Amino acid sequence: MSEIFDLFGDPVPEGWGKRGRPQHVATAANRNKVNMLLALGWNNERIARALSITPPTLRKNYFRELKFRDEARDRLDARTAMLFWKQFEGGSSAAGKAFRKFVEQNDLMLYGQTSRPQAEEKGPKLGKKEQALIDARQPDTGSTLGDLMARRQGTSH
Repeated sequence: MSEIFDLFGDPVPEGWGKRGRPQHVATAANRNKVNMLLALGWNNERIARALSITPPTLRKNYFRELKFRDEARDRLDARTAMLFWKQFEGGSSAAGKAFRKFVEQNDLMLYGQTSRPQAEEKGPKLGKKEQALIDARQPDTGSTLGDLMARRQGTSH
């Protein structure tokens, strides 16, 4: 293998440009890329397109990685958690916040929720004048005058 790389950072194999198609070289970077894409849930055809190879070439050169498709997401999550924790121990408060958020998401997954429960949406914020008009149309039923106005509007308590 030569020390020449193409525009995408992949090594140029020996015999490039000569007769026949050059054999694909499975590098450590490509193996890591395959593991990452497996963890993201990509199928073999999509991974092969990302590496600019055919699906049979993917199966031939990366069969060890493809064998652990089901565990790839768990490995990625474990690695991410460890990186956050190491950075937090090193004094990074941002990593501490990210680790807490990661733990919360993990806890939500344990209980079968895919996302955080949504808070009730409030209506649009009203200005002083709009709020005063709304309040004027809703009489205070705690007073005699308010009771009279409510009866007149037909909204008695």
